[in-house]
Amino acid sequence: MTSRFPIRQVAVLGAGVMGAQIAAHCVNARVPVILFDLPAKEGPKNAIADKAVASLKKLSPAPLGLADEAGLIRAANYEDDLPRLKDCDLVIEAIAERMDWKHDLYKKVTPHLAPHALFATNTSGLSITSLSEGFDADLRARFCGVHFFNPPRYMPLVELIPTAATRPEMLDQLETFLTATLGKSVVRALDTPNFVANRVGVFSILAVMHEAQKFGLSFDVVDDLTGSKLGRAKSATFRTADVVGLDTMAHVIKTMFDTLPADKDPFAALYATPAVLRTLVDKGALGQKSGAGFYKKVGKDILRFDPAAADYVAGGGKADEIVARMLKKPAAERFKLLRESSNPQAQFLWGVFRDVWHYIAVHLGTVADNARDLDFAIRWGFGWSEGPFETWQAAGWAQIAGWIAEDIAAGKALSGAPLPAWVAQIDAVHKPEGSWSAAEGRYKPRRELPVMRRQIFPQTVLGEAAPGPATAGTTVFEDDSIRLWTAPGAADVLVASFKTKMNTLGPGVIAGLHRAVDLAERDYTGLVVWQAGEPFSAGADLQAMLPAFMAGGSKAIEPEEKKLQDLMLRLRYALVPVVAAIRGMALGGGCELAAYTARRVVALESYIGLVEVGVGLIPGGGGLTYLARRASELAQANGASVDILAFLKQLYMQPAMAAVSKSAIEARQMSYVLPEDVIVMHKDELLHVAIGQARGLADAGYRPPMPARIAVAGRSGISTIKGQLVNMRDGGQITAHDYALGAAIAEVMCGGEVDAGSVVDEHWLMRLERERFCALLDNPKTQERIMGMLQTGKPVRN
Repeated sequence: MTSRFPIRQVAVLGAGVMGAQIAAHCVNARVPVILFDLPAKEGPKNAIADKAVASLKKLSPAPLGLADEAGLIRAANYEDDLPRLKDCDLVIEAIAERMDWKHDLYKKVTPHLAPHALFATNTSGLSITSLSEGFDADLRARFCGVHFFNPPRYMPLVELIPTAATRPEMLDQLETFLTATLGKSVVRALDTPNFVANRVGVFSILAVMHEAQKFGLSFDVVDDLTGSKLGRAKSATFRTADVVGLDTMAHVIKTMFDTLPADKDPFAALYATPAVLRTLVDKGALGQKSGAGFYKKVGKDILRFDPAAADYVAGGGKADEIVARMLKKPAAERFKLLRESSNPQAQFLWGVFRDVWHYIAVHLGTVADNARDLDFAIRWGFGWSEGPFETWQAAGWAQIAGWIAEDIAAGKALSGAPLPAWVAQIDAVHKPEGSWSAAEGRYKPRRELPVMRRQIFPQTVLGEAAPGPATAGTTVFEDDSIRLWTAPGAADVLVASFKTKMNTLGPGVIAGLHRAVDLAERDYTGLVVWQAGEPFSAGADLQAMLPAFMAGGSKAIEPEEKKLQDLMLRLRYALVPVVAAIRGMALGGGCELAAYTARRVVALESYIGLVEVGVGLIPGGGGLTYLARRASELAQANGASVDILAFLKQLYMQPAMAAVSKSAIEARQMSYVLPEDVIVMHKDELLHVAIGQARGLADAGYRPPMPARIAVAGRSGISTIKGQLVNMRDGGQITAHDYALGAAIAEVMCGGEVDAGSVVDEHWLMRLERERFCALLDNPKTQERIMGMLQTGKPVRN
């Protein structure tokens, strides 16, 4: 068993793009962090680090869960502050990719490291063994590579790269911290150039460039072919390169060129920097950070670089429809069609897949411990939904191997190297007993660390045959809308998982949750609402409401809305704790559902809000009632004389503006997540933590809250808010229908036509919600917004 290694404080050396963002993610995880850089030549000594911290607030995507928390990063410099390193348990060096610069820095900082501290370098491909030269034996044992992917808040992959001298228990300790505390998915990589993900991922990009040039395809067409149509990031190939930075990409390619000559790598000829990439870097067109790269935004137009014209031209090229149809076929049929087609785009795609499969077969034994690690590295580091070995296996292992061999013999492949002998000796790389290790000639099971037990459903590869969340555990009840079940090893806690599209709340889910509470109160210690995938819930099922509305108007909807509100109160006042386990979007009714549970366990990447105004409605499932109650609670906590309206105004703006949190941390500031709720960094630990919270509440003798007594702002509060809305309407900031929506929200949250300070209950406020919700349904402007959303998926402004 791995001994606990408490990491109380982290130091990051280097306040560049990666260093500053790694520090920011430590703040997201509530880990105290010091960010070091060179002393400034003029002004305050910490000016360089301070500037990097300030810039975090402006970066997109946001590296911080809450921009205002940038100040929690403490700035330091190498001249005055090195003694502060002795108080750090983990030191991550993240300066520029220059071996000589890193060695110079190590000479300065290593004398100040605590004798127990873990020391790691964040590098995308430099030799970790070479970087450790000059260290004494004790420090070499505590040193390794730790390769975060950009942007570190959002990209799950961290590669952990030991040297021969690194202590195994040190790696286990660091992996445990990276997984549970920072929420990362770790792959142990070998100390070879560019490690696993960049080695294979960058080769894939080089293959795309080579095959695109061969078949005469433009960058925009290639990106349309190699993005979401292949189950990969929407940014695809060239747009991803722009985001990463073309100088960074050129450096990674150069590392491969410098360290992998032809006598070591039969694909070495491909590692020369592509001419178009060299041209763009020489021009200073480094991608997103410089405003131009393979693409350039001019006004609202996205232009693409045309190598032949050496200039930017109109973009927007798309895949041929016939090729798009091929890509929707099952794997075996898909690749047969691509290979046999004469369409250049199809030939391009077959060529790219063949090149990557050829490459990973040749190099598996030297770049990764096993095929599972390689597939995970590409999935987590490059955003592919399926690793390259998984795709090969799904398409038919022997058939694809035969086609690759034929292309090698015909001179169509990028290298004449034959497929290694092991390819013909197995029928799959992933099996239930493990994944193929070319170096060891056997199937290797997963490494087991105690921290992995927190993931009830860890991510798996095709062929692993692990039970998935849709069927695992013991089913208690199931229909087309919901599954009620217990997780393996947790028979005392009932779990409710939705089966509707986007996990929306329709009649079936509402009935199923009522049943869940009944069962939980009778037979279980608690109830957890958890979804097998994202989102948590996109809200009410508008499509399901349509037939009833068309038949009976808003009068037919009012009883259904009452059922939804009754469900919320049933959850809040259940005799067992109900815990919402949230990741991804929790919008509209999904937000309301979470708000009415006893506890929320929330993944960092959770986006929560009441967005009904986008379809011309107001929250109708108890969301406004919850916010009114929360304003009353905050006012009471700050003293009886405090004006409720002071707290209500800020909360009012959230549904009025359809504000959605950009993280779980921001959701806490918005009162959708409460101080006692738990934020979980690793999404795959969510169910484990939620079950633990339900058990903990039950063990503490859980009782539901007493019926709420809610002090409201009344008619004077309504008048104040409406006065501000009138100014906005007359000033052209909002439409007349926006005003009507804002007024309706104010009337509910202020408690209607009662005196300021009046005390009402949840039923009173929910009645106001229902009445105004149903009245808006009859409004033609609302109907326009609803139909617009159903038809286009986009909000209509009217």
